[in-house]
Amino acid sequence: MFDQIIDSTAAWVLPLVKLLLAGLAGFALAWVLFRVLRHYGQRRDWLILRSINRNLRKPGLWLGAVIGMLFVTGNLNLEENVVDNISLAVESMLYVFGGWLIVEVTDVVGDIVRDRYRITEQNNLMERKIITQFAYIKRVVSVIIFIVAVAFILLQFDKVRELGTGLLTSAGVAGIIVGLAAQKSIANLLAGFQVAFTQPIRIDDVVIVENEWGKIEEITLTYVVVRIWDQRRLIVPLNYFNEKPFQNWTRSTSELLAYVYLYTDYRVPVDALRKELSRLLDGEPLWDERVNNVQVTNSDQHTMELRALMSARNAPDAWDLRCKIREGLITFIQNNYPESLPRTRVELPDSPFEQNGQQPASPARGIEEGRQ
Repeated sequence: MFDQIIDSTAAWVLPLVKLLLAGLAGFALAWVLFRVLRHYGQRRDWLILRSINRNLRKPGLWLGAVIGMLFVTGNLNLEENVVDNISLAVESMLYVFGGWLIVEVTDVVGDIVRDRYRITEQNNLMERKIITQFAYIKRVVSVIIFIVAVAFILLQFDKVRELGTGLLTSAGVAGIIVGLAAQKSIANLLAGFQVAFTQPIRIDDVVIVENEWGKIEEITLTYVVVRIWDQRRLIVPLNYFNEKPFQNWTRSTSELLAYVYLYTDYRVPVDALRKELSRLLDGEPLWDERVNNVQVTNSDQHTMELRALMSARNAPDAWDLRCKIREGLITFIQNNYPESLPRTRVELPDSPFEQNGQQPASPARGIEEGRQ
C-alpha cells in the first residue's frame, strides 16, 4: 500500500517538476536576453532598446516561462485527460501573456513616436496631430488585442466553440451587431475615430469648453480630459466635440493676440502711452514682436477706452504678457499723468454771488472727484 502511494506520488511529482524546470529555463533565457538589451541600450544610448527593456521586460519574462512549459507538455507521461488540461492551461497563459506583450509593443512604438514628434517644441502643430492620432489608435488596438486574446482562450473550450458557431450561423447576428452599434458607448467610439482623424481637437490644444479655459490632456475611447488652468479636470464625452460649439485657440497655430483695455480721462496723451507700450515690450521675452499698438476703441461721457494690442507665441505667454503690460501701463499713468485717471465731473449751477457780479466764496466752479 505504501509503495503504491509512493509510486502514485512520484508519477505526479516528476512531470510537475519537469514542467517547472522547463518554465524556469524559459524564464532564465528571457532574463538573459533582456539583460543583454539593457546593457546595449545603456552603452549605446539607443532609445528603442531602452524602451523594449522598460516596457516588454515583465510580459517577456512570463511569456518565456510559458513557452518553456509549452515545449514539454506533450512529454509529461501522464494520463491523456490530465495532459490535455495542463496543455489547455498553458495555452491560455500563452494567450494572456502574448496579448500583454503585444499591447506593450504599442508603448515601445509610442516612445519612438513621442521622441520623433515632441510637443514641447514651440511650433508643434504637426507633432500634436501625430500624437493625437497615435494615442487613439493605440487604445483601439489595445481593446482589439484584449478581445482577440479572450476569444482565443474561450474558443479552446468545446461548449464555448459550439455556442460561438451557433451565433455566427444564426440569422440574428446582424441584429445583435446593429443593436450594439446603437449604444452610446459605440457611438462615442465612432466619434473618437472622427476626432482622431478630422482633429477638431488635439493633445495639448488650448480650448474653452463650458466656459472653462484649459488644455486637452487626454483623449480616450469615450471621453476627453481637459486640464483647467487651476488644475481641475473637466471630463467631456467625445460626442460633445462633434455636436456642440467650442473654442480652440490652437487649431491652426498657437500664436495669439493679447490685449489690455484701459479706461482713462480724455486728457491722457495717447502717443505717450504708445511709446510706453513699445518701451515695455522692447526686450520682453513673452512678446513675439509681431504686433504692438495702442488704439482708442471707444469713448463715452465719462472715459476714453484704450486698447493695447500685442502678440504672443501661445496662450500662456499671452496671459502673462497681458498681466505685465496692464500693470506697467497703469503704473505709468499713475506716476506721470495722475490727472488722467478716470474721473466723474459734477458742475454746480451759478451761485447768487455770480448773478450779482460778485466773486463766490470758493474760486472753483467745478468739483472733480475720482470715480470709484
